[in-house]
Amino acid sequence: MPQPYAQSGWADWMASLRRVTDAMEWSDELVHHDWRVQRRPGSDSCRILDPGDICLHEGTQADCLKAFEAIEQAAKIPGMDGPTVIVMHGLGEGRASMRPLVRHLREHLKATVLNVGYASPRASIDAHGRSLAAVIAAIPHASRISFVGHSLGNLVVRRWMAMAPAQELARVHRMVMLGAPNQGSELARMASKIWVLSVLSNGAARDLAVDWDQVSRDLAVPTCDFGIVAGGKGDDDGYSTFLKGDDDAVVRVAETQLEGADDFLLVPVRHAWMMKNATVQKATVSFLETGAFPESTAAVHKDDGDGVPDRDLSEPKPSVR
Repeated sequence: MPQPYAQSGWADWMASLRRVTDAMEWSDELVHHDWRVQRRPGSDSCRILDPGDICLHEGTQADCLKAFEAIEQAAKIPGMDGPTVIVMHGLGEGRASMRPLVRHLREHLKATVLNVGYASPRASIDAHGRSLAAVIAAIPHASRISFVGHSLGNLVVRRWMAMAPAQELARVHRMVMLGAPNQGSELARMASKIWVLSVLSNGAARDLAVDWDQVSRDLAVPTCDFGIVAGGKGDDDGYSTFLKGDDDAVVRVAETQLEGADDFLLVPVRHAWMMKNATVQKATVSFLETGAFPESTAAVHKDDGDGVPDRDLSEPKPSVR
């Protein structure tokens, strides 16, 4: 006869699995603190979640937006104004993956921190950029918006920046990129050479694995101050035996680079653990507050022949407006 503890452990594991699966089915389109209206990509099916991720209402977008107005008044949800930081998770993850970093930011910044989720494998980077546009449009009184992205989340922000009107971009202050595949992903390209994986990939995963050359042309270089944090060992081997050069087990250090960056930091941490790493957390706060990482390096990275232009950080940032 199974023990109660075993039953409880199994139930907890199943509940956790359901939450992870559920997180990849819905994209936020309105986020006020930890209350949110979400849409299932490719449909008009929406729902409202409270801060405990309990679904309070389901219906069309119009139904949910109307219901949210009533909930906002009844629950006395604080207004959304002043400095705001939007945090974006990576591919195959959900908002839960960013919670350690979100907690740290909320403890150390005088700003509203929004943990924004999107159904990463269910839609394209372009579609996720449009969902982010809806989130930003729903906080018109946020006077200054900064971003913290992990992995694919950075590309979603860059896609939004490419389509955003000038008045929205004028509100953007700073951005911190964690493990961003700014130059694409060798690991994704390797996967695309496996026929079955290539055929089965869709949404943002396909964007990285198969359609990167086309997708990359639609990603903006941030016009705000931005800093890049890469994971790696600081050698030519990195954490993965499959990738060439230093890497965080998923993204190569060279792939994180983007011309115009204001600062760069290499941290000995694996890709999936960045959000829990104390050095990464402190560096993120530092850049959002000052525009620089602590003890910043003098240059982004020595030329390693990958074709990515490297820039001396003592030089002025080139204008991309």
